[in-house]
Amino acid sequence: MQRPLTLIALALLLSGCALGPDYQRPQQSIPVQFRQSEGWTLANPSENLERGRWWSLYGDAQLDALVERLNLSNQNLAAAEAQYRQARALARGARAALYPNLSTSVGVSRGAQGGGQSATSLGSVGTGSAVSNSYQLGLNAAWELDIWGKLRRSLEASEATYQASAAELAALRLSQQAELVQNYLQLRVLDDQQRLLDATVAAYARSLKLTENQYRAGIVAKSDVSQALTQLRSTQAQAIDLHWQRDQLEHAIAVLVGVPPSELRIAARPGLPTLPQIPLALPSQLLERRPDVAAAERRVIAANAEIGVAQAAWYPDLTLSASGGYRSSSFANWISLPNRFWSLGPELALSLFDAGARRAELERSEAAYDQTVAEYRQAVLASFREVEDNLVQLRVLEQEAGIQQQALDAARESLRLIENQYKAGTVDFNSVVNVQTTALDSERSSLTLLGNRLNASVQLIAALGGGWQLQPASKEDDARASVDPQ
Repeated sequence: MQRPLTLIALALLLSGCALGPDYQRPQQSIPVQFRQSEGWTLANPSENLERGRWWSLYGDAQLDALVERLNLSNQNLAAAEAQYRQARALARGARAALYPNLSTSVGVSRGAQGGGQSATSLGSVGTGSAVSNSYQLGLNAAWELDIWGKLRRSLEASEATYQASAAELAALRLSQQAELVQNYLQLRVLDDQQRLLDATVAAYARSLKLTENQYRAGIVAKSDVSQALTQLRSTQAQAIDLHWQRDQLEHAIAVLVGVPPSELRIAARPGLPTLPQIPLALPSQLLERRPDVAAAERRVIAANAEIGVAQAAWYPDLTLSASGGYRSSSFANWISLPNRFWSLGPELALSLFDAGARRAELERSEAAYDQTVAEYRQAVLASFREVEDNLVQLRVLEQEAGIQQQALDAARESLRLIENQYKAGTVDFNSVVNVQTTALDSERSSLTLLGNRLNASVQLIAALGGGWQLQPASKEDDARASVDPQ
């Protein structure tokens, strides 16, 4: 009895170590500061920082309600959440492998042994086999001692995969939210363009009526009436063209919130959402919240742990097993002391020849690790590029919007002057048409620029992981994230 106990103690002592490399974050060349913004400092990815209701920066209650519906009913999120729960269950299963397994069995069998023939005293031939019954009740226990860390590395890989799945769910949620917000903002810009074109159509209709009256009075030529009518119908066509664009955005929003397009109607209303004011200096800690970068790193951790699992396959597995129960050929005295049985002992199992299968698996695991490291580094580089792109886009669009506003003010003043001159009879209608077209184009360009700035602001928020607040998540938020990652 002393030897098995000594072997068990030695196995438990060895189980404190684990084969394979311990995880270290891959080295990455990070710039000291962003090219497009001052005041950035270096930081490490940590997706647990609170993102908050970043869409509320646009000050639109209807947008807030639509995003909440997306969080609850989006089918892409539902599929990703189910995948996340699968990964969580696999991690729990890997943890269960560290503990002993206990099972019980009960069975009844009937059989015979032998089958030769024997001669009887009367000269007849009989069989030498005997039919017997067997009743068995047993309890079995088995525990694989994790001497080389194979089970712990498997658990490490499963937990990292589970965390990667949670981060991927958060990344998809952020992506779907950003898509909905962009669609909604563009829809509101189209509503403003629709109001502009409707007002322009009404103004052109009045201009046509005035021109017709002047033509009947012999003041202007027939060509002025034709030009006025052409301008009116062309603008009406532009106004009609906006309808299908708006409907498509409305349909896209309906699918994002998980309902058929026929069940969602977003009424037009005056006013545009607020363009958020972006801080002049954005610290690089904001990139800590990017869930796609976090997911890429978790996949590196999982691949690193799989190397340890592959290395442990070269060493023997030690299993402690025990069984006991009752076995009898008679049901009457089945459960009785004389019919008991038990066994206890360790078992070592080692594969002696596998034609290179273990070496191939180790090489595959190492190659998979190298792949995830490259993907992680690429995700980090892509995150910095996206922030740079959106920062420069917002800066350039802001400058462009300032110049465009000056052009719009000049176009409005020019239109006012030319209309007065036309009413005074000092210019022809062709001059009025040209200025009106320029003014309308300038108005629409201003709205398009505003839509582009709103889009770029959403893209920057998404590139930063969801807003630019730096407050860490509370304990309650962390507990909620462990069940439903945001």
